[in-house]
Amino acid sequence: MRRTGTTRRGALTATGALALGAVLTGCGEDDKGTGRPVLTEAEAVRADKALRRAAAHTGALALAHYDLVTEAHPDAAAGLAPLRAAVRQHIGAVGAGRTQPPAAAPGPVSTDRPTALKELAAAERRRADAHAEALLTAEPELARLLASVAAGAAAHAYLLTELAKETPS
Repeated sequence: MRRTGTTRRGALTATGALALGAVLTGCGEDDKGTGRPVLTEAEAVRADKALRRAAAHTGALALAHYDLVTEAHPDAAAGLAPLRAAVRQHIGAVGAGRTQPPAAAPGPVSTDRPTALKELAAAERRRADAHAEALLTAEPELARLLASVAAGAAAHAYLLTELAKETPS
């Protein structure tokens, strides 16, 4: 004999279907309700260019720091070359092919090689943080690029920190 009326299984199925419908309704293509202002196409292009310019400038600062460490510690040049090349590629990627003017040098570098490498690692962490912060306002395509560059900068910071630990004073 079959039971009539509402069963637990039926109630759970109906609740799940209602929840799924509510979630799918919220997954539209518009920006309403996302907390982000709706930008005109011209505003979006300007915002994209500004984020790219800022990201390229941050990369140029890191590149200048690599140059200072390499000048102060020529024996570290071979180890820093691949990381420096990656930073240059990051600048090219976020700058969309535009050349970035050289950044002002970030200041004097420590004469102690491990300390100089730690300072460079800190600069890379700042670069990663700056790119991660820019994700909040970037359009999806640029956000993915910035996330990749931020991950690369974080990896550089880790590698430089480990290199500083292995380097004798």
